[in-house]
Amino acid sequence: MKGGFHGLRAKQLSLSLIALVCTFVFIWAWEKTPLLTSLLPPQSRFSMPSSEILFGAPVVKEMSSNPGIYVKEESSNAVAPMRSANTSSSKKSITDNNSTPPPMEKEEISPTALGKWGAAPKPGPKGEKGPKKVEQDANRIAMMDSETNNSFVKGKGDADEPTLVKEKVCNYAKGKWVADDRRPLYSGFGCKQWLSGMWACRLTQRTDFSYESFRWQPENCEMPDFEGSKFLRRMQNKTVAFVGDSLGRQQFQSLMCMVTGGEESPDVLDVGSEYGLVKNPGAVRPDGWAYRFLNTNTTILYYWSASLCDLEPLNITDPATDYAMHLDRPAAFLRHYLHRFDVLVLNTGHHWNRGKLKANRWVMHVGGVPNTNRKLADIASAKNFTIYSVVKWLDLQLPKHPQLRAFFRAISPRHFFNGEWNSGGSCDNTTPLTGGKEVLQDNSSDPVAEGAVKGTDVKFLDITALSQLRDEGHISRYSIKATPGVQDCLHWCLPGIPDTWNEILYAQL
Repeated sequence: MKGGFHGLRAKQLSLSLIALVCTFVFIWAWEKTPLLTSLLPPQSRFSMPSSEILFGAPVVKEMSSNPGIYVKEESSNAVAPMRSANTSSSKKSITDNNSTPPPMEKEEISPTALGKWGAAPKPGPKGEKGPKKVEQDANRIAMMDSETNNSFVKGKGDADEPTLVKEKVCNYAKGKWVADDRRPLYSGFGCKQWLSGMWACRLTQRTDFSYESFRWQPENCEMPDFEGSKFLRRMQNKTVAFVGDSLGRQQFQSLMCMVTGGEESPDVLDVGSEYGLVKNPGAVRPDGWAYRFLNTNTTILYYWSASLCDLEPLNITDPATDYAMHLDRPAAFLRHYLHRFDVLVLNTGHHWNRGKLKANRWVMHVGGVPNTNRKLADIASAKNFTIYSVVKWLDLQLPKHPQLRAFFRAISPRHFFNGEWNSGGSCDNTTPLTGGKEVLQDNSSDPVAEGAVKGTDVKFLDITALSQLRDEGHISRYSIKATPGVQDCLHWCLPGIPDTWNEILYAQL
């Protein structure tokens, strides 16, 4: 009985020893054998969440009606992107507006309104369409803003642990104006071939031209020196198109002068007829211009479309007919010739006021019928709705035209002090940078345009804040005939600020 007990105990110890040895061998083999480790589940199942999840994806927020952010002018003025000049004192720099917007009723955006902008919108109730959908789009799109989130990159901390470090992002709109005696880039006297006399301040009675001697220096961007010959080589066999209002025409004329150096160029051919840009009987001027540099086969053109909407006569037999202004349909010129463009720059803004609509006999239409939406009847809302609509349409066309680089240019600021253009407003200052020389903000001073391009492949040409600092560069009271009249505090002297817009465009190409 005793021997049996000891024998049983020895057998248990032997089994325990064998189990221990097997366990040791198994662990050793696990660490040394790749075959066993390959049996583990995929690594991605245990990866950390993305930085968007950790730090929050970009947020689309409602825009305040605070005039310090965006001023709505209905009767005789466009929608101004900055605080009105005659209601606020000049500041030494332009910074972020941190004021808290008033609470607003939140509404969902219809899928057709924003597409891939921001977070995925929720579809409306089944069967929802027509005016109700348009009203929801108008309520939301017309009052949108956007905010950017910081970019992060992996780095190393003191203990070789992964950390998150802020990445310096190139923002051409953030920087400062610096004196440069190499400016201007062309002569205001010499560029008569392309420059309208009303914008050539060298031909007027103005005597101070210090505004010409500054260049824009972005904070974290390399700005290449603009050379006309280099630009033409880069744009060889390409077409650059500007479509917009008279400020777009100024940018077009500026680029023509910059490319030629303000000199006469006999090797440039007028090809406006290829794009239907001819002067119609009774018209003051054609709807645009197109010129081709024969040495490089580079075409630069401009088409006048102040609202970017498709305009359609309601009665083609009546010379005094009203025009349907289709807020949800881009200009026919864009639809017809987009396939021929390699670079496209769009802009709109200063024709969105009651006076302009009435003078041009434009009647707002949505969905092919006269607009009945009260929210869209508001000029600012209609403008915002159109900008989002045009940008969305253009973004959907880009995959069909892989050669095309499309830009939407932010609004150019006005500088009327002590009144408006028709009520004694003026811009008599001739001293550069009296309101500061630096832009410190990250976001645009044109939040509507910034929000429209966000999430699309349409690039943003942000010139609002940097131009806001240059009130001395407007036409002001000067003219060729030297006759008293209304001051022009909207358009710019050339050479001048629009040259900088083209330098930034050149850098972004």
